[in-house]
Amino acid sequence: MPQGLPKRIRFAFVTQALLAVLAVLVGVMAVAWLARNALVEHWLDAEATGFWSAMEASGGQARPGSALVGGWFVAPGATDARLPEHLLNVLPGHSTLPGGQGKVLLSRSPAGDLYLVMPTGEVDRIVVLAAAGLIAFGAVSVLLITWLTYRRSRRMVLPINRLSDVVMQWDPGGWDATVPIVLPYPLAADTSKEMRALSTALGGLATRVADFVQRERDFTRDASHELRTPLTIVRVASDMMLGDPSMPPHAQRSLQRIQRAVQDMESLVDAFLILARERGVEPQSEEFDVVDVVADEVEKVRPLLEGKSVELRVAGNAAPRMFAPPRVLGVMLGHLLSNACTFTDSGSIEVEIEADAIRIRDTGIGMSADTLRHAYDPFFRADQFNPIGKGIGLTIVRRLGDRFGWPVTLESVPGEGTLATVRLFPAAN
Repeated sequence: MPQGLPKRIRFAFVTQALLAVLAVLVGVMAVAWLARNALVEHWLDAEATGFWSAMEASGGQARPGSALVGGWFVAPGATDARLPEHLLNVLPGHSTLPGGQGKVLLSRSPAGDLYLVMPTGEVDRIVVLAAAGLIAFGAVSVLLITWLTYRRSRRMVLPINRLSDVVMQWDPGGWDATVPIVLPYPLAADTSKEMRALSTALGGLATRVADFVQRERDFTRDASHELRTPLTIVRVASDMMLGDPSMPPHAQRSLQRIQRAVQDMESLVDAFLILARERGVEPQSEEFDVVDVVADEVEKVRPLLEGKSVELRVAGNAAPRMFAPPRVLGVMLGHLLSNACTFTDSGSIEVEIEADAIRIRDTGIGMSADTLRHAYDPFFRADQFNPIGKGIGLTIVRRLGDRFGWPVTLESVPGEGTLATVRLFPAAN
């Protein structure tokens, strides 16, 4: 089941929540630190203002400091010996005690120097508690809002996810065109208009695709069946004519070409009929020797090499047996061998039988890398000037290989030849 979109949404919301909590944490701590400094400095300034006002009102008899603020006053000309050591080098204005244990204010006037010290331990505890409360409240708020938003988003995305599950399970070959795609859950009343429109559109598309697949299958099956009858008549007639001893040699050569063309067409018809069958209705399977199928197909293509200095041989000591439709393997090998014979004018064609593969190696014209990329395209031919070949043989071979689990690979070098490999899965002994 495809869960990519919900997972991405969940990851996005979790990431967003963590970043938001981090931002709240950093922001609150920064604001708390700035507020703490501003509060302490404002407090010291207020204490200094109050002291100077008291000094003026009392004629110089005010006492500096308070319950939270320690104070020392040094009159002009008086010694500062009674000042704590850490205040001796304090500059005018606000500063921080060594170790960060408090803030100091040195306020100077013609009446003397005022030293005010405020320990920040209690203030820090108050600020930390306030910041912790704000952080907790902010984090809970962010997480709650994120969770509610995620639930809403998930509810909006859930129909898409479930609809994608239906589409993923859809098989055009087995689809009932009369049954539209619907959202498979009871909350369809809450579905948005867009989702309803998407579901309807997909249902229509499914119907059209299913109709198209069925029309293509019917046409291929019917056309293939209709072609069998005239091909059979042509083959039987050519066999009878070849059996006539009075037939001149040039006529026999023409009849042999007709028979080879009929064999090619029958091979194509067989391939079309196999591909046109339903996936669940495969050709008759039986246990057979791969060597026998290879030998039959090799003999069928030998007439294609008449007049060419090409050696066609079968190599390999393996003798695998398979439980599968032998005709399918024969059709695949027939097309590969036909291609090798068509595009090889001299040298050799070797069919090597291995325990799990069949390799057909030729010394023909070969294919470039660009040609090799298009080799499986319908009606594409490596040699555009060669009138032989329909350009669909490799397409059929690949489709049959994909259908029955016998993958086909091609390796080729221009001017040196081509190697075609059919991977097999022999029956267990």
